[in-house]
Amino acid sequence: MLNRERLPLLALLVTTASIVSACASRGPQDGPPRTVSNIPRDLPGNATPREEPRSRYGNGPYYKVRGKTYKVMDSSSGYQERGVASWYGKKFHGRMTSNQEPYDMYAMTAAHKTLPLPTYVRVRNLKNNRSIIVRVNDRGPFVANRLIDLSYSAATKLDMIRDGTGLVEVTAISFDEPASQTVANTSAVNTETSPGSNIFIQVGAFGEINNARRRFSLLRANGFRQAFVYKDESQNPALFRVRVGPIADVDQFDEIVERLGKIGIHETHLVTD
Repeated sequence: MLNRERLPLLALLVTTASIVSACASRGPQDGPPRTVSNIPRDLPGNATPREEPRSRYGNGPYYKVRGKTYKVMDSSSGYQERGVASWYGKKFHGRMTSNQEPYDMYAMTAAHKTLPLPTYVRVRNLKNNRSIIVRVNDRGPFVANRLIDLSYSAATKLDMIRDGTGLVEVTAISFDEPASQTVANTSAVNTETSPGSNIFIQVGAFGEINNARRRFSLLRANGFRQAFVYKDESQNPALFRVRVGPIADVDQFDEIVERLGKIGIHETHLVTD
């Protein structure tokens, strides 16, 4: 998908006057290498996680982009989240990332809005179960429903180049001490998928069946014919999870999330069967 754009270096920190690179996603002029001769024959291996000092740049604690303020996480420990990955390429090759390193589209790197810089993360494509490790050294993507922006090489290894986006799981490989600010997505029942696994949008998890039924009724009344209630008996007591799906691709995900927002449902999670 080439209908995305990447912000310029405009994100003003709230507490300091430092500027961070604001990677929002690729625009019409972005893409893979210009010529076949520039495409590497051998893609790089995974980034090698190692303990590094926190960068002097791009770590806030606050910064603002397009009128929205973001708070950089105190710790990456325990972080796991599912969402949409995008990628950026030749248009930004050689430009400075948020922590003032030259962006290398052939390196195994990524941009994230709130993880500390640098952080190593494992990114898993939920559709084909391919997995990579990248080093987060940039900020973004500042586009609705986008979780992480990958380098060209990283996206290639996840088989995301043709589609431009993909449904992924991002897990921090952390050397940090746990912190209360750390966000972990604990809504998913399964932590592994296999190719062909179904992907759903979860819109609530309830201890009382009547609460789940009310959420389900709201969905069906607003045209969500793929909504259903799943009784999760792996929990004690059981949880009643309200889900929509299965989800075929990012386009369908974006459409459903937008429709959910119009009926007041803004908290959603990607889960797999």
